[in-house]
Amino acid sequence: MPEPELMDDPLQAKAYAEADFSCGDEALIKRLQEYLISLCKIPSPGSMIVDLGCGPGNICERLQCLWPDVMVLGIDGAQAMLDHALQRQKAMAAELKGLTYRCSNLSSLVNQCVDLKCSAALVISNSLLHHLHDPNLLWQVTKYLAAPGAFVFHRDLRRPLSTKQAIALQQKHMQEAPSILIRDYLASLHAAFTLEEVQSQLGHAGLDHLHVIEVEDRYLDVFGTI
Repeated sequence: MPEPELMDDPLQAKAYAEADFSCGDEALIKRLQEYLISLCKIPSPGSMIVDLGCGPGNICERLQCLWPDVMVLGIDGAQAMLDHALQRQKAMAAELKGLTYRCSNLSSLVNQCVDLKCSAALVISNSLLHHLHDPNLLWQVTKYLAAPGAFVFHRDLRRPLSTKQAIALQQKHMQEAPSILIRDYLASLHAAFTLEEVQSQLGHAGLDHLHVIEVEDRYLDVFGTI
């Protein structure tokens, strides 16, 4: 059950920008670090990290603070989200000197309408895949942006087996959240893909060497070297 591809409603963007996703964001960064350390793929100074579907910039900010000598580029198709990201960047200007944002959809990237000047050493996304009506776009953009030998890491929700299970996850993880986020979470679970579906997508894209694993009770991680 697909969701809208862009989260460009101002009230929706405001709710996501103000929400506390710190636990999930920290867990994602920790897992990413573990993968990178295990493969000796820590980004080198001057290299580029691209965060696709960056929203209000939560992950971009953490990546820039973790590796201050790299360039971090956050890309999102919703200007309403990026407006919040830019406001937060302005307030943290000293810590986020290497961070830039760009409003662009994945179709523009896959058609090479956007010149990033250099290829990325790391391509990442968080909760982007389930928004895409054509999931192949994410995998094509990943191949286009990634430098040879680059590491890629995409995390998303995975679809439960039933609506009953989806509602149980909603009640477990979003009970205290604002109403917009509670509504969107259930819609996201219904829109998400299963492990087998993602494996099929990767095979179609020529990326079947990437790993797909289930994480906790609701996530999928897709990771590996291009």
